[in-house]
Amino acid sequence: MKFFLAICILLISMQSTASAQQSGKQDARLTRTQTKEAERLLADLGFWTGPVDGIFDSASQSALITFQKWESRPVTGKLTLEELEAIRTSSSPKAREPGYAHVEVDVDRQVLLLINDQGDVRILPVSTGSNQPFQEEGQMSIAYTPRGRFLVYDKVTGWEKGALGAMYYSSYISGGVAIHGSPNVPIRQANHGCIRVAMFAAREMSKLLPVGTIVLVYDKVSFVSARSWVENPELKQAALLKSESPDYTYKTVESKTRPRFVIKRARSRIMRAGLRVSLGSQS
Repeated sequence: MKFFLAICILLISMQSTASAQQSGKQDARLTRTQTKEAERLLADLGFWTGPVDGIFDSASQSALITFQKWESRPVTGKLTLEELEAIRTSSSPKAREPGYAHVEVDVDRQVLLLINDQGDVRILPVSTGSNQPFQEEGQMSIAYTPRGRFLVYDKVTGWEKGALGAMYYSSYISGGVAIHGSPNVPIRQANHGCIRVAMFAAREMSKLLPVGTIVLVYDKVSFVSARSWVENPELKQAALLKSESPDYTYKTVESKTRPRFVIKRARSRIMRAGLRVSLGSQS
């Protein structure tokens, strides 16, 4: 009896020790050298970081969150030894459609990829439409980010303020839907339909997205290729002209730099709010 009791105590002790070691592995604070290694590796893999200086700031955390999203890991934003080891053995993210310069927004992963002609990728986290209903200007809308292929057709420098909040360095891709900087970028889908990026990257992002940039927005059930635009520039130009066509209504909103007109398609369901639905259809 004493023998079996001793065996049980020994097993419990071994389990406790293993748990403590694992917890210590996860919670131990990394050295500055290790943090700098993580930043360097993330940057080399294509994750958008700030300075590689061993200081785990908001830009470093953003890169780690992107890594965790891309690799389908728990999104904690915490740099642990376990995360560092995972980063060491990872490979660079790949574009859904390589071979030409464009932007991809993976709605399922909530990340944005910038791809150059050589297929190199820079990637950072985003937050897109929450798919939840809300009310704007007395009409019911769904906070939806449209899927498909788009072109950047208009841009704003600096801040602009609309009915649903302020936007920083906006690049418009569909009606009032834009890629823009925001002080608040949740890790999940949580906005009215635009594609939010972190403030530290917004200005440089805007410089990398000139008018005419191809933007692919997709999820696991929908993807539209833009290769036909690349192979036939006339098709792309026609699509850009259509985006800029006068089939839009205009509404003035406030801007710190100049008067600003927000473009909205009169015949489109895609508004700044997202997907406009009829109030009469609500049950």
